Amino acid sequence: MVEQALIQMLLLLGATVGVVLIFQRLCIPPSLGYLLVGVLLGAHTVGPVVTDEYIRVIAEFGIVFLLFTIGLSFSMPQIYALRHTILGLGTAQVALTTAVVGVLAWALGMPGPAAFVIGAVFAQSSTTIITKQLMEQGESQTRHGRLGTTMSVFQDITAVPFVVVIPVLGVAGAQQIAGDLGFALAKALLAFVIVLVSGRLLLKPLFHLVAERRSAELFTLTVLFVSLVSAWTTQALGLSMAFGAFLAGMVLADTEFRHQVESTIRPFRDVLLGLFFVSIGMLVEPALLPSIWKEALLGAFALLGVKIVLVTLIVRFSGVEMQAAFRTGLLLAVGGEFGFALLAIGLEGGVIDNHPAQIVLTSVLFSMILAPFLIRYNQSLATWLFRHAPRKPDERSPAPQSLEEQNHVVICGFGRTGQTVARFLEAEGVSYVALDMDPDIVREARLAGHPVYFGDASDGAVLENVGLAHARLLIISHDDRPAALMTLRHAVPFKLPAIVRTRDESAVAELVNAGASEVIPEALETSMMLTSHALQALGVPLYRVTRHLQEQRASHYRMLRELFRGSLDSLDNLRPPGETERLHAVVLHEGSPAIGQSLAQLDTEKDQVSVTAMVREEQRNRYPPGNTEVQADDVLVLLGTQDNLEKVERRLTGNGLPLSPE
Repeated sequence: MVEQALIQMLLLLGATVGVVLIFQRLCIPPSLGYLLVGVLLGAHTVGPVVTDEYIRVIAEFGIVFLLFTIGLSFSMPQIYALRHTILGLGTAQVALTTAVVGVLAWALGMPGPAAFVIGAVFAQSSTTIITKQLMEQGESQTRHGRLGTTMSVFQDITAVPFVVVIPVLGVAGAQQIAGDLGFALAKALLAFVIVLVSGRLLLKPLFHLVAERRSAELFTLTVLFVSLVSAWTTQALGLSMAFGAFLAGMVLADTEFRHQVESTIRPFRDVLLGLFFVSIGMLVEPALLPSIWKEALLGAFALLGVKIVLVTLIVRFSGVEMQAAFRTGLLLAVGGEFGFALLAIGLEGGVIDNHPAQIVLTSVLFSMILAPFLIRYNQSLATWLFRHAPRKPDERSPAPQSLEEQNHVVICGFGRTGQTVARFLEAEGVSYVALDMDPDIVREARLAGHPVYFGDASDGAVLENVGLAHARLLIISHDDRPAALMTLRHAVPFKLPAIVRTRDESAVAELVNAGASEVIPEALETSMMLTSHALQALGVPLYRVTRHLQEQRASHYRMLRELFRGSLDSLDNLRPPGETERLHAVVLHEGSPAIGQSLAQLDTEKDQVSVTAMVREEQRNRYPPGNTEVQADDVLVLLGTQDNLEKVERRLTGNGLPLSPE
């Protein structure tokens, strides 16, 4: 028995790894790969079959953890703040799509409850496909991109009432349906009160107690326990387990632990959600495809057409110009993964029969295959359709407020150094988000109104949760070198400047190689402050003390050396002529001797000149690697003294002119 179960598990994992790997290489959403694995290993196809009994039980927890994560993204204050924008647009889209599609299905002869399920399934959109495609196209920050992404995320919240309502639709009789539905909503309200009240009283103290132990294992166990006990609470009331997990997530969203909780639950959620898609794929009956493909294709076109029209009208009515509204409609037209969950709930509750469910399932799959093309060519389609309509110049104007931090500073460590930095940022009106692993510091700081969260800054998922991809600057103010190195590795893909604190100069080179823009050794700063006070006590003039400090800092901190200096630069006047380091930009036109060579081959270091940046096609790359090949019209930003810069420029261009005197 155990051996047979192990063989089936190995078969499932092996097929999943292989198919998902191929799908990712082909830039196809992994969710479709999981569905294909379910089809291949299901009972409706030839070949090996994996028993779905246990998979369905385990896969249900994928939806539990998905709803738990969604709850973490939507706290009560956030939902209240967005009530007039995303709540209005999102609710209107889901309600109207459900109503229109449900009426069409009912008119075609479907029973009322089944028609409602079909409408609810079609109302969902795939956040995974939308966000991935927009990021690849560079449209994630456009107006239609932000609207589409935020509305698709909000749809996940609106799915929660469907999770409550659909199971009670399988009963017979309108009066009984109304009674059971009212009873279910009353139980949902009771569950909301129980989880909300007990969560506020118990969850925050519990997580604070666990965080004090500084044990990742204990924290993970606590997260799993809280999410599952919340799911059990609502199940005991006769509701969906996913609903209880969502409520627990909403409670924790108001706490300083939400980013670390989301990072902890993500691996369990992704694996179990993958199994959920596998279980959905097992429902597909390929043998029925020849007989239902026409209906499924019509259903897919109906899904796409209805949602494009409705979303366009809703967004246009909110004041957005027509082209942006239409492009938003193209984004949200795709069917969503959560629609599969609603369909599974409907099948389990006997609300919808297997045959129409197969048509609906195949229609959503067809829409997910067509959707990437609609999203990819959304601008071309909008331009062609509205080519005579006047365009407004606000294509990238702000959309409704996002739930993610934007254009902020991320501070890793909120001890004395981090708090000092934060005070200066506040004085300059610069927004920031701080992370710290000391629950006492986090609690006190949050009580004082600071945006500080409990979280491990060396965890890439935590950094992603605090919006590192949209940050202006990363500051590592703690003195844990291994953690700082790990944080820098996670930050490298985002190409944002990083300033790191360290105890002494022994770690400077390692941190710079890991991606730090600047490293501040606190031992050096302490020695310089002691020296400055000692010199002043000995009667050395203040201007000479200042000169010594400036020279020392400029020699250690390359950010202070990397300046485009002018004739009035005070630091230049403190040094002999010709010894001041400065930045100089060199344009390498066609015919330059440097074209085709790598930066390492140029060997500017032998002339004591370093390449600090390369600008290519208006994209600035700081500290490019040595194997970067120089192309025509590249701009190299060089750092060195005037004489050395002139020497290197003549060598790179073949006809470099002397630099203008400073």
